[in-house]
Amino acid sequence: MAGSKEIRDKIKSIKNTRKITKAMQMVAASKMRRFQDRMIAARPYAERIRRVIGHLAHANPEYRHPYLVTRTETKNVGYVVITSDRGLCGGLNSNLLRTLTLKMREAQRDGMGVQFCSVGTKGSVFLKRSGAKIVSSINHLGDTPRIVDLIGVVRVMLDAYSTGAIDRLYLVYNRFVNTMTQTPTIEQILPLPPDAGKGVSKHPWDYLYEPDAKAVLDDLLVRFTESLVYQGVVENMASEMASRMVAMKAASDNAATIIDELQLAYNKARQAAVTQELSEIVAGAAAV
Repeated sequence: MAGSKEIRDKIKSIKNTRKITKAMQMVAASKMRRFQDRMIAARPYAERIRRVIGHLAHANPEYRHPYLVTRTETKNVGYVVITSDRGLCGGLNSNLLRTLTLKMREAQRDGMGVQFCSVGTKGSVFLKRSGAKIVSSINHLGDTPRIVDLIGVVRVMLDAYSTGAIDRLYLVYNRFVNTMTQTPTIEQILPLPPDAGKGVSKHPWDYLYEPDAKAVLDDLLVRFTESLVYQGVVENMASEMASRMVAMKAASDNAATIIDELQLAYNKARQAAVTQELSEIVAGAAAV
């Protein structure tokens, strides 16, 4: 058994660690609320533009945008991967990257080429270690991500789709369900999936375009993809803070349990030392 001094030093060290995890838990809880508000505020726009694009997919426009046309053969696929910049958030990133790895291996088994756009340090490090082809990346968006910061990296993937370098584009992120549940999600962005217009009337009808269909659709569909990526970023950040809060609470609780166990061991060691000293005194007195 370790001596009293060693146990006392361990207790002091774990108490200091517990202070850190407790502080991180409170910071994550505070930030999670802000990210939830930002996520909820962004959802109506994303849902509305998704509905408009669903209408367009079932309309009969004079100009059929390439983003709405499903290609007969898929040779290359692209992924926009959204992860966190920092760790200490439980299995949030590892679960997402594990899901992505399975999807990537399926594509490679089918003979497809795979390209990546990385948003977040954890995803960039993982993809580089895996030897994946990263065509664009951005890290350290901070606590206030802006859609203008994402336009550049997203435009690289859109250009790759337009030129035929990739035939499908997917968005990979953690969907925020509630504080305890964050779901790894892979959804198709381009071409527009068949169920994008679900619930929309399929009667032949169309919009009136000004100045013309090509100018409107070119701008609208780019904004649509950018809004989806931005929504994925804020969803992932809310998931990150929720997962970090839960992980730090578990760490604080575990530290408290270890401190109790060490305190019991310290009391036993101290009692054993006192008993030994008394035995030595009694033995010395008897010898005299």
